[in-house]
Amino acid sequence: MRVRCVGGIMVDEAGRLLLIRRGHPPGEGLWSLPGGRVEPGESDAGALARELLEETGLSAVVGEPAGTVERPGPGGVIYEIHDYFATPVAGTPRAGDDASAVGWFAPGDLARLPLTAGLLDVLVAWRVVAAGLSG
Repeated sequence: MRVRCVGGIMVDEAGRLLLIRRGHPPGEGLWSLPGGRVEPGESDAGALARELLEETGLSAVVGEPAGTVERPGPGGVIYEIHDYFATPVAGTPRAGDDASAVGWFAPGDLARLPLTAGLLDVLVAWRVVAAGLSG
């Protein structure tokens, strides 16, 4: 079974990337882009705006697509994750919903964090962070 999901790439004025630490499986304890499942009847943009608000406390404008990845989930599920650039417009970052923590991280910090599998590689491939940071 395939599950459509969305993720948000938010970079602040200082070039830091917003990440959340997952509070539940899959990926519990790992840092990742905020996002989640697209509910029936939702657009990707609507789902991402909802997930960003729920997980980070930030209202955001969803922009252009960055790319798509597929990740295995429990019970043979395949998560098809469509990542988009997003710009925060209101709020103060705070962990909520499925997130146990939220923070802004400089690109040089990413290689030292326990990230979800493949995240740093796709951020480099999509030119969100510079090459050479993926190890």
